[in-house]
Amino acid sequence: MLRVFVEICRYPLGMTGGQIQDEDISASSQWSESTAARFDGDGAWCPDIMSELDGVKEYLQVDLRTLHFITLVGTQGRHADGMGNEFAQRYMIKYSRDGSNWVGWHDRKGRQVIEGNRNAYDVVLKDLEPPIIARFVRFMPVTDHSMIVCMRVELYGCEWLDGLVSYSIPDGHQMIYRGLDVYFNDSVYDGASAERLTKGLGQLTDGTWGLDDFLHSPIYSMSPGYDYVGWSNKSFPKGYVEMIFEFDHVRNFTSMKVHCNNMFSRGVRMFRQATCYFRSGPDWEADPVTLRPTVDRVSQIARFVTVPLGDRTASLIKCRFHFSDLWMLFSEVAFQSGKNGVRCGCVGETFSEASRDDPTHKVDDSNTRILIGCLVAIIAILLTIIVIILWRQVWQKMLEKASRRMLDDELTAHLAIQTQAFSLNHSSLSSEGGSTSNSTYERIFPLCADYQEPSRLIRKALAVGASDSAPHYAEADIISLQESSDSSTYSITAVNMNLFAGTDSSMKEFPRHKLTFKEKLGEGQFGEVHLCEAEGMQDFLDEVLSIEGNNESPLLVAVKTLREDANKNARNDFLKEIRIMSRLRDPNIVRLLAVCVDTDPLCMITEYMENGDLNQFLSNKITLFFFSVYSTLSYSKLIEMAVQIASGMKYLSSLNFVHRDLATRNCLVGKNYTIKIADFGMSRNLYRGDYYRIQGRAILPIRWMSWESILLGKFTMASDVWAFGVTLWEILTLCKEQPYSHLSDEQVIENTGEFFRDQGKQVYLPKPPCCPERVYTDLMLSCWRRNAKQRPSFQEMHTQLMESLV
Repeated sequence: MLRVFVEICRYPLGMTGGQIQDEDISASSQWSESTAARFDGDGAWCPDIMSELDGVKEYLQVDLRTLHFITLVGTQGRHADGMGNEFAQRYMIKYSRDGSNWVGWHDRKGRQVIEGNRNAYDVVLKDLEPPIIARFVRFMPVTDHSMIVCMRVELYGCEWLDGLVSYSIPDGHQMIYRGLDVYFNDSVYDGASAERLTKGLGQLTDGTWGLDDFLHSPIYSMSPGYDYVGWSNKSFPKGYVEMIFEFDHVRNFTSMKVHCNNMFSRGVRMFRQATCYFRSGPDWEADPVTLRPTVDRVSQIARFVTVPLGDRTASLIKCRFHFSDLWMLFSEVAFQSGKNGVRCGCVGETFSEASRDDPTHKVDDSNTRILIGCLVAIIAILLTIIVIILWRQVWQKMLEKASRRMLDDELTAHLAIQTQAFSLNHSSLSSEGGSTSNSTYERIFPLCADYQEPSRLIRKALAVGASDSAPHYAEADIISLQESSDSSTYSITAVNMNLFAGTDSSMKEFPRHKLTFKEKLGEGQFGEVHLCEAEGMQDFLDEVLSIEGNNESPLLVAVKTLREDANKNARNDFLKEIRIMSRLRDPNIVRLLAVCVDTDPLCMITEYMENGDLNQFLSNKITLFFFSVYSTLSYSKLIEMAVQIASGMKYLSSLNFVHRDLATRNCLVGKNYTIKIADFGMSRNLYRGDYYRIQGRAILPIRWMSWESILLGKFTMASDVWAFGVTLWEILTLCKEQPYSHLSDEQVIENTGEFFRDQGKQVYLPKPPCCPERVYTDLMLSCWRRNAKQRPSFQEMHTQLMESLV
C-alpha cells in the first residue's frame, strides 16, 4: 500500500457487522458477557466493579487479528430495551501491535482523554488524530466520581498492508527561520525517545503529507514545521541520515516512496542519494540498492520520490539518505511489498495423483449434467435481469431528458416571474453518485421542493411539538467519510438568467506562452488552479479591464484550467462559467481578465492580489512579525475591509447571486488593503480542514453555513448573510482560530440542530475582544437569526458598517 488515505480509510472493522468474533472481545472484568459491546445491540460491556475517580483500570479489549490503520472510534451506552442509563462520559484508548507493549493514545496536542457519550442511546464518533496502527485496542472509561459505566463500541479504519511495525530514526532538529522557532521532531512517535527514536511509529506513517511551504500545515492550528521530520546536515559528519524499518515478517519489496520537501530557497532539498540494505536473518546483506535521483533546482514543490527496491526480500531495511543541502525534511514513508510465502499446490496435486492411480475412479455423469443445467438456468436468469435493468435505465434517461426540455421551456415562458434558484451545472448537494463539476455556478431547478431528503448524516426525528412549519430535523448519526466531490460556489436565480443569455462573452484569447506558472494553489475534481505571472497583460487588457500597476512587470494572476480528459458536460460548464464571470463588474469582485480556449487545456485567467488571501494576511500579522500589526491594522482598518466585502456581496445579491462559500479564505487582499471576493478556498490544500466531507455528496464549509443550508440543503442570499457574520467574526479575531474551534465537526452539526429547535440551547460565536457591543449585537447576531427573513440585507449591513466608521 503506497499510502493510507485518511479520508477513505474509515470502514467499520466488524464490531457491528460481526466480522470481529466473540473470542476476540475480552475485558478486565465484566458484569455480563463483554461480547455484548457491539453497536445497535441490546446490551453493553459493563465492568464488574464500579469505576472510581481517575481509576483507569478497567478496559474492554478488541483483537483485530492483524494490524489495522484506525482513524475513527464510536461509542454508545447500554440500551436494555430503552431502560439502560449507563454510559461512559469520557474514556482513554490504549493500543498494541504485539499484545505486550501497550501505548496510550493522545491527540496532536497531547490530550489523552476523549469526550464520550451524554446519554445511553446516541452514537458519538471521534476522529483519532493522529490515527493509530495496531492489532489490539483497549477502551478504558474515565470518571470524575464513582459510577457505573457501560459501553458499546465500533472501530473504523482499514487493514495496514505496509506491514511496517516500527521505524528507528534520529530525533528531529530545530530550525530558526527569521526569528521563528521551527521544530521538526516526530511529535506523535509511540516508541522510545532519546537521541534516537526506536520501536515505534509516528508522523512518517500517519497518512498526512506536508505542504510545499513547511511553515504551514494542512492540520489546523498546528505549529510551523509540524508535518515534517527533519535534520540539519551539521549534526551528521558522514553526510547522511540512517533509518531502520522493521516489518511483521519477511516480505518481497518492490519500492519505497518518500515524501520530501524541496524548498531550496530556505536551504531544504530532497536527498541526493538513498542506499538501502536488507536483512532477513542475523546479518545485513552485503549488496545494497542505491538510487541517485535528479535533484530538482527549479521547482520547490514537495513531492514523493520512489526508490525501487528490486524485489528484494527482508524483514528489516536500513536506508541511508544523503544530504544535498543544509536541511532534509520527510513527511511520509511508505512501502510496496508482497508476502514472501511458499506456493503450495498440495491439495490439487493429491487429487490429481489419486485420479491417475485409481482405475476404479469414475465421474458421475448424471450429477454433472444436473449441475451444468442449473448453471445454464442461473446464467439465463441473470442475463434477463441485466437486460431489464438496462432497459429501465434507458427509459428513465429518456423521461429525464423530456422533463428537462419541458422545464426549460416553462422557464423561458415565465422568466419574468420565476424567482427560484438555478445552477449552471447539473450537480447539487443532493445528487448522489453522479458526476459533479468544478464549475463556479450551479443550476438548481426551480420546481424542486425546498426540503431535501436527509442523508445518512441526519437520523433521529425531532420530537413532537417542534416550533414553526419548517421540515422536521433529524440528528447526526454515524457516517462513513470516504469520498469528496467538488461543489460549485456561486448560484444564480432564474430571474436574472437573461442577463447572461445571448451571445458569448467578448473575452480575448491570451497567448499561453506568456503565462509563467509559479505555484499550484489547489486542485479540484475537474481541474487545477495555478498562481501565474502574465507577461504583457497590462497592454493586452482594454480600458474597461485595465489594472493599475507597472506595465513592464508581469501581472500576478490566477489561472483555472480544465483537465484535458474532462467530459463534455464539464467542458460546457466551464465555458458557461467563463460567459457569466466575464459580465461581473464590481471593484470588490475578482474579475475575469482573459481566456485560453483555442486549444486544450481550457483556461480562464482571473485577478490575483499581491497580498494573497485575507485569512493568511491577517493571521500572518499575528504569527509572523514581517509587518508592524499594531501600527497598520487598527479597528477602523478592519471594518473598512468588512465594508468592502459587504459592498461586493451587495453587488452579487443585486444580481440574485448566492456565493455559498463566503469566508476570509475566499477574499483576496491587494494594495492599500483593497479586498476582492473570489472562490479559490475550496480547492486549496491549505484550507482542507475548513471543509467537512460527506460520503459521495459534497465538501461543505459547515462552520460558515447557516442551519438551513446544512440540514435542508437551502442556499439563499440569507445563508450568505449568515456566512458574512462569520467572516466578520474572523476579521475581528484576526483569523487566530477557526470558528467554533472548541467544537468538533459533529458537534457543529449538532449545534445547527439546536438552531432549528430554537430552545435557547444553540451556541453562538463569542464576541471578539476588539468588537464593540453594538456591532456584535446589532450586526453579527442579526446575521445568525433562525428566521432567514429576519436577517439583514447586504445593503443594510453595508450602510450600518459605514455608519460605524463615522
